[in-house]
Amino acid sequence: MKNIAASIAMTALAATGAEAQEERRRVAPAAVYEVAPGLGHFTDDVLFGEVWERTELAPRDRSLVTVSAIVSTGKTAQIGGHVRRALDNGVKPEEIGELITHLAFYSGWPNAISAVFEVKKVFEERKIAPLAHSDAARVELEAAAEAARAGMVNSAVAPTAPVLAKLTNRVLFGDLWQRPDLAARDRSLVTMSALVAIGQPEQLPFHANRAMDNGLTRAEASEVVAHVAFYAGWPRAMSAVPVMKKVFETRESAAQPASPATADLKITRAGEGKATAPQENFTGNVETSGFYRGDAPARVGGATVAFSAGARTAWHSHPLGQTLFIVSGTGLVQKEGGPIESVKTGDVVWIPANVKHWHGASPDTAMTHFAIAEVLDGKAVTWMEKVSDQDYGKASAID
Repeated sequence: MKNIAASIAMTALAATGAEAQEERRRVAPAAVYEVAPGLGHFTDDVLFGEVWERTELAPRDRSLVTVSAIVSTGKTAQIGGHVRRALDNGVKPEEIGELITHLAFYSGWPNAISAVFEVKKVFEERKIAPLAHSDAARVELEAAAEAARAGMVNSAVAPTAPVLAKLTNRVLFGDLWQRPDLAARDRSLVTMSALVAIGQPEQLPFHANRAMDNGLTRAEASEVVAHVAFYAGWPRAMSAVPVMKKVFETRESAAQPASPATADLKITRAGEGKATAPQENFTGNVETSGFYRGDAPARVGGATVAFSAGARTAWHSHPLGQTLFIVSGTGLVQKEGGPIESVKTGDVVWIPANVKHWHGASPDTAMTHFAIAEVLDGKAVTWMEKVSDQDYGKASAID
């Protein structure tokens, strides 16, 4: 009898242990196992037991991707749980707030406002104090790429929707994308995730390339699409695949130096991609055009920059130096601590690497130059403060 009792007890303990282990593995709400047990299985064993465990994306990145997909598709009931997980995975409250702000522009204000109220509950629950604007330095966008983007908006959008074009240049990229509350890579990650989730693959090439320029690897970009499939559905993920395939192929091709026999000449026509230079980096009326960049392994790029009388750059430097060829007019150039030098048509100026300087037109004469610089670690220029009117006024003595 003792053996039979012991056997029954061992069996009961084994059953209890198995049930406890099953309970520990369960992630989905209890109702799921009663209504859709198959969904419970896929939630526990595939989504959280496999996908969330994959190392191709760090847990923090997966949380950014997930919250972005949920906010952008208006799934407010799911926001609280995933914001808690995001905080546990190292996403800062400020980053969650900025994610919501960013997605207001990419999935609409109603989704963002709805998300705010759900996130506020989590913040109150965790005693997170109200957030404030960051005092950190604003993110610097790569000047040549930004000018090319603005040129595209001005040529493709402005003729049909001029207000949208102005807001795109001034607010979306001139303000939002430069806010320091999200790193450039994370902001790109959030944007990519939302575009896949809301089914906007036609917008993916620009933002996928931008994401990888900002440090997202090909493996991580690929994993974003797979992860979003669980939160926005397979059709939207599948629609993104051919777009991402083309992005990967184009980047691979650009990274491979062409053989002399197959390499093609590239001609950038005069005035191509004309755009107004961003006011945060220039003073006065300045237009850019003719942007070009050499194929890898070359790092050289350049553009034509036309300054009206009195217009000039802000102080800046270049990691590998810069060459200026004066095409027309009379210009000025100065390195920090040096004299203001006058330059005229046909002159060539070399600015050494990391030398702080500015250049522009003379007070009374317009000037156009062709600027050439090389990219180091994805960056060709570091912008600094503007040249004051007082300092620029000293140029009148030599003009």
